[in-house]
Amino acid sequence: MGTVPSRLRDALLDPQHKVLLYGTTPPRAGADEAVVAGAARGLVQRVRGLPLDGLVVYDIQDESGRTGVPRPFAFTGTIDPRAYAKRLRDLTGLPTITYKCVGDADEALWNDWLGGTGRYGVEFLSIVGRPTSGVAHALPLSQAIRLAAAHPAGYTVGGVVIAERHGTARSESARMLAKSLEGCSYFISQTVYHAHATERLLAAYARDCRGAGVKARRVVLTFAPVGREKTMAFLRWLGVRIADETQAAILGAPRPLAKSIDICRENLRRILAHDWAREIPLGVNVESVSINRDELDASVDLFHALAEVLAQRR
Repeated sequence: MGTVPSRLRDALLDPQHKVLLYGTTPPRAGADEAVVAGAARGLVQRVRGLPLDGLVVYDIQDESGRTGVPRPFAFTGTIDPRAYAKRLRDLTGLPTITYKCVGDADEALWNDWLGGTGRYGVEFLSIVGRPTSGVAHALPLSQAIRLAAAHPAGYTVGGVVIAERHGTARSESARMLAKSLEGCSYFISQTVYHAHATERLLAAYARDCRGAGVKARRVVLTFAPVGREKTMAFLRWLGVRIADETQAAILGAPRPLAKSIDICRENLRRILAHDWAREIPLGVNVESVSINRDELDASVDLFHALAEVLAQRR
């Protein structure tokens, strides 16, 4: 294993480390080399100087089957996240966590993908399930995680956590415990704009870990700036819970992006203030779901704001 990737592994697994990540989506499928190279250079410039432990490269899927609400932006696929992660790693020297949607893969296709992924130098995976539940698939998410965690390539495997789906009928905390047994060493959350949902989930997760006699896995909380109505609509379409009063406060502010950063900062402070938060190794991931320059620039301001809050945690 290389020395840089091992630093990220150590950071993810060390409960004393305050993990800081920055997430990005690869350029659209079919983009020519000049566009891909330009996007990579832009990201490198944006994150230069940030005290990052690593980058997150997303694998997006068409989630139109998850909801009947029209998608605010048309779905377009992206270039292979593995290839983009390798490019960013080569340019920045930072380790990368590569998302992978299980999709319609069966066990044979999944094993082929895992075997080929090593050629890209990928060592960190975050495995994502399907956007719709209650449908039988050839490869269950649990099995996909187990196969990845046991693969000879030695992947460090993570999963996705969504606070909004935690409730009495479906325990996201129980799912986290199960995924940990299957091989997940860490979790990265969906974008947080409703602190209460995340507080409820993490409180339950800390309690359930105590009850099971196991140590909580790393949970990296994702935050994103938003300054436009259409960006807000997209976040909501993705399933991010944003209260009507929060939306009104942001979009009605003289400086919407600054207001969204203030709200994210306060949400993180609220989460960290709880006693149970000391039982869970937490971290921060900042992303931008927009291609607008002001929202991209605001992601750096948000990163600094949240890193400061996390550094003050005792």
